[in-house]
Amino acid sequence: MSEPLSFELSRPGAEPPRLPAPGLSAAPSADVLPKEHLRVKPADLPRLSEAEIMRHYSRLASLNYSISEQFYPLGSCTMKYNPVANEAAAALPGFAGLHPYQDEETVQGALELMWRLERALCAVVGVDRVTLQPAAGAHGEWTALRMIQAYHHSRGDKRTEVLVPDSAHGTNPASAALSGFQVVEVRSGRDGRISLSDLESKLSPRVAALMLTNPNTLGLFEREILDVAEMVHATGAMLYYDGANLNAFMGVCRPGDMGFDAVHMNLHKTFTTPHGGGGPGAGPVGVKAELVPFLPHPTVEKADGHFKLDFRRPKSIGRVRSFYGNFGMLVRAYTYVLAMGGDGLTQASKDAVLSANYLRKQVDGVLEIPHHGPCMHEFVATAHNLASQGVRALDVAKGLLDRDFYAPTIYFPLVVPEAIMVEPTETESKATLDAFAEALKEIVQEAKTNPAALHQAPRNTPVGRLDEVGTARRITAYLTGQSEEPVLRWKRAGK
Repeated sequence: MSEPLSFELSRPGAEPPRLPAPGLSAAPSADVLPKEHLRVKPADLPRLSEAEIMRHYSRLASLNYSISEQFYPLGSCTMKYNPVANEAAAALPGFAGLHPYQDEETVQGALELMWRLERALCAVVGVDRVTLQPAAGAHGEWTALRMIQAYHHSRGDKRTEVLVPDSAHGTNPASAALSGFQVVEVRSGRDGRISLSDLESKLSPRVAALMLTNPNTLGLFEREILDVAEMVHATGAMLYYDGANLNAFMGVCRPGDMGFDAVHMNLHKTFTTPHGGGGPGAGPVGVKAELVPFLPHPTVEKADGHFKLDFRRPKSIGRVRSFYGNFGMLVRAYTYVLAMGGDGLTQASKDAVLSANYLRKQVDGVLEIPHHGPCMHEFVATAHNLASQGVRALDVAKGLLDRDFYAPTIYFPLVVPEAIMVEPTETESKATLDAFAEALKEIVQEAKTNPAALHQAPRNTPVGRLDEVGTARRITAYLTGQSEEPVLRWKRAGK
């Protein structure tokens, strides 16, 4: 690390920041805080001035990669620019100062925003209603499956299986298993798309739903989606849409029109709310009419110009998130929708697809492209052609870090060996895409002439290559009682 720890920077004589008085007239009484839990001496914290603390954390922040400073070509994650206008709207006192326990009469503006956002999302994906409660994409998957489960149960239909393609996001089988379903894998065909023959062999009265991403995780449009929908519905099952790749479709085509019954959306991927860092996220779920009775409560309803929360939904699966969801994310997403308008959202998707195909053409011949034809908003390459030099996808990713690009998704989807999954998004310039392509060409050339050097990458980052496998093994050994406790925190010498 090029930045010392705050403990190492600590100066015993430094004046600490001034804090407001605690507001207590005396020490806490024993009935508030037991004596054994009270400190007998001050905590051993670093002593730095306020300016030193500010500069320390600012320097640490500068060591991170961020969308504000670098290109983030994370396949299937849509790491695009978060407009400052979104943040300004979310920070408006009328939104930021709200409390979820306020009376409905005092939050009419917030309820109207949620009502309008729901209708905008319905229009984008082609469904009848949307719940805004889920806190993330995976949470949206689970919510959709629970509604599908409740639908089948209401009909006295006991279905125990959920079909998941072999190229699916890992959260798909996890969400299905968490909902109590048996996960059945459906194989991909040689063209990278779902195999209709294998799907047909797996469909039965036991199947509750097929979970499908379109375009799929290889960045390919499922051209036979109408046939897939017909096959699934013919058995009484439902079709679920994983919205991770919706960034390719806005204003161009709608999952609801393809036959999907439930659609989850990642506001942090498609609608520019912040992504990653532990949250908060947002993963609304849209449903067709058959599933509307099972939406989580409360829903936002409008009558005579008045907005209210409806808890009286007898078939509802119940609340899936505290209060009404992560409201700040809803404000940001609605701001983006208003700023872009329908034409702007359509253009964003078209630009995303154009960027991916342009970059794919630049990369073709440098890395292998396992599937033919144009891609949608992302594409998958493979470093398999570098195997003779002993270079893997991991080496390529580390080499990109040295060239000031964040690494793409690697080793996913699992159906492609040494996969490198790239999504440029619509917000990156042609100059950035060209620079990224040149960096890849330079790395491949280094792989052929000096692979040993590439194995040592990254060399220009604050932290070099980490022993990720060794770390995982040591932690696993500790958790299974086979080794001593791993060192997970800094300790002052002698203590």
